[in-house]
Amino acid sequence: FWVIPAVEVKIEVVIPEKERSKEEMSPNGKASPLIYKVNGTARHYHLEEHPIASNPYHNPKDVVEASVCHVKDLENGQMREVDLGCGKALLIKESGEFHAVGHKCPHYGAPLVKGVLSKGRVRCPWHGACFNIGTGDIEDFPGLDSLPRFQVKIEKEKVYIRASKQALQTQRRTKMMAKCISLSNYNLSSTNVLIIGAGAAGLVCAETLRQEGFSDRIVMCTMDRHLPYDRPKLSKSMDSHPEQIALRPKEFFCTYDIEVLTEMQVAAVDVKSKIAVFKDGFKMEYNKLLIATGNTPKTLSCKGKEMENVFNIRTPEDANRVVKLATSKNVVIVGASFLGMEVAAYLAERAHSVSLVELEHVPFKKFFGERVGRAVMKMFESNRVKFYMQTEVSELREQEGKLKEVVLKSGKVLRADVCVVGVGAVPATGFLKQSGINIDSKGFIVVNKMMQTNIPGVFAAGDAVTFPLALRNNKKVNVPHWQMAHMHGRIAALNMLAHGTEISTVPYLWTAMFGKSIRYAGHGEGFDDVVIQGDLDELKFVAFYTKSDEVVAVASMNYDPIVSKVAEVLAAGRTIRKQTPHNTVVFLSFRTGDMSWLTGKGT
Repeated sequence: FWVIPAVEVKIEVVIPEKERSKEEMSPNGKASPLIYKVNGTARHYHLEEHPIASNPYHNPKDVVEASVCHVKDLENGQMREVDLGCGKALLIKESGEFHAVGHKCPHYGAPLVKGVLSKGRVRCPWHGACFNIGTGDIEDFPGLDSLPRFQVKIEKEKVYIRASKQALQTQRRTKMMAKCISLSNYNLSSTNVLIIGAGAAGLVCAETLRQEGFSDRIVMCTMDRHLPYDRPKLSKSMDSHPEQIALRPKEFFCTYDIEVLTEMQVAAVDVKSKIAVFKDGFKMEYNKLLIATGNTPKTLSCKGKEMENVFNIRTPEDANRVVKLATSKNVVIVGASFLGMEVAAYLAERAHSVSLVELEHVPFKKFFGERVGRAVMKMFESNRVKFYMQTEVSELREQEGKLKEVVLKSGKVLRADVCVVGVGAVPATGFLKQSGINIDSKGFIVVNKMMQTNIPGVFAAGDAVTFPLALRNNKKVNVPHWQMAHMHGRIAALNMLAHGTEISTVPYLWTAMFGKSIRYAGHGEGFDDVVIQGDLDELKFVAFYTKSDEVVAVASMNYDPIVSKVAEVLAAGRTIRKQTPHNTVVFLSFRTGDMSWLTGKGT
């Protein structure tokens, strides 16, 4: 058993009357679009298509075959990382059958052998991506690529794996996709599918359409100057250049005829005429529309907010410039948000000083709870980050046109050469106010389980939407996180093709600070209790968030893969309940590849 010390627990797992049908999963799309920038001319790239052969081992020199174990070496529900000489594979035994796939998660390279095996899929221990063990296909996100699948055979009680050397090296597989039939026949001002926004939701939508065989025109447009990139790295790895964090290379987009209009802003949408009007007057007709515009960072409202060296981190250029200006200088960060805290952690070793200003008395209080927030705060303080809590900025002062001081409402004056603002964001939906698309009081686009708006043919996804979350009894929620944006994009694409697929996924997120990560699964909004297992002072803990005795979310630090295990329980439609009598508390203990429950007495 995998056990957290010091606490005994009682668990009640409630299984629905009808086991929830497996949510339709298919590899997260990988798309290669045609790059197309509107600056008076259109540039079309047609790369030669190289079909994937039906026999993946058509080149004998690229094939390796090796005996990796005896058939009795693995029990059902077990996984083992095996070495084939020129690379490793993940060998899995489930229901008496052996399967072999890539051993690293294609997202960030996590070892899947340390993940969670459940009902025909393996879940990444780091960020929660899920892969079908029979096909290697990605079934939940983040990430774009699937796992390579290898042939397994049994001879004389020995297990053999036959694999492509190239696949063993790359540890990833891009699903086959269709191409546009004939772009030359299209009017530049019309498209079958228009995607507004080129983040994770927009890209996955485009890739999924191609994966499902859609061969009509797809156009993505973005206010950004870059092709889609790994936005979470803007605050976690701030000196990364755009090409280093690109989700797909330019050639990929060209190969699969996904057009990208960069530095193009949609100013209005006429849903009756099915026309998007751009800020520069350009108009484009569409048949199906996806709105995935994300959010817009909030700015300060005080005097001096427009001053030089005051930043909202929105682009790679923003992040790069902050790092350059902050080196050996004084940095003030406003807002102990995920972005603010990650930026503070990244700059702590580079800047002369890092000060963080926050209205609450503890970072992350509403999200992780006060006890976890205090533990994180203590970690930051031990790394030279100074907190100024329960106060706000009243003024930014300049000297010779550049930021010099940040004045707080408490009266404290902080020296500042750079100021980063991380006080939240609002949905980027202002251009839709007169469109007839249903927008709630906070500016979020309201969609159903199929990511459809109230307007036929118009879908929305990502940070700008509220949608029914099955995990919380279909309560309409906004989940502005990377994994969820991927899934939104996929569900929207499938329903553009009339698949009738409803979203059913467990939110999963992570934050990285000082080389440590907090993993989180579920939706803890409105939690009324937090049950802590482990040692907060040692930053080795699990926190269960409950509402009316039901576990609605879990967070952990240095206790992988507990969050992925809980995510699998929740994804299966089971309810975990805390038992309150006799000071018993909730805790999960799992047998590898299986889920077992311990009962005991609390401390």
